Amino acid sequence: CACNLLLVCSQVAALQRQVFDFLGYQWAPILANFLHIVAVILGVFGTVQIRSRYLILYAVWLVLWVGWNSFIICFYLEVGYLSQDKDFLMTFNTSLHRSWWMENGPGCLVTPVPDSPLAPQDHHVITVSGCLLDYQYIEVVSSALQVFLALFGFVYACYVSRVFLDDEDSFDFIGGLDSYSYQPPQKSSHLQLQPLYT
Repeated sequence: CACNLLLVCSQVAALQRQVFDFLGYQWAPILANFLHIVAVILGVFGTVQIRSRYLILYAVWLVLWVGWNSFIICFYLEVGYLSQDKDFLMTFNTSLHRSWWMENGPGCLVTPVPDSPLAPQDHHVITVSGCLLDYQYIEVVSSALQVFLALFGFVYACYVSRVFLDDEDSFDFIGGLDSYSYQPPQKSSHLQLQPLYT
């Protein structure tokens, strides 16, 4: 079904993003991606097992996920007071790493700068040139794809959970399903009842 294909696409996109965030030591996105992967698994479970609560949880998570990805878009485009110079936002101030795409983007040429006074201890300074697409825009496109998938996922989760809730409401615990309620057998007109004498 197209609904399950949407969940699979969302999961593949999240796993792809998780790999590249791991390569760039981006700890905040790694944590957010992990939570998203768990939420998608719960959404799949809710769909397969017909559990509306899991789908509602998935829909609530998608609202948070859209907010997170909107923040990522604003961060890389440096909207307002956000600046990429504040590395602690993505790495929890545990490393000097940035996006993996910064050095490994399409067409990028990395050249080390030997003996730079700007390099912290045990690190080296590099220059990156010739990129066909700057790493900021790759990150923005990745987040925009996540927002796009999340919006469709939200609509899907709301619709399917509503269908599941309607099915639960129509269930009659005494007689089974309303459309299949118990009908007693009809008396046949050709049977004659005779009284019993003892």
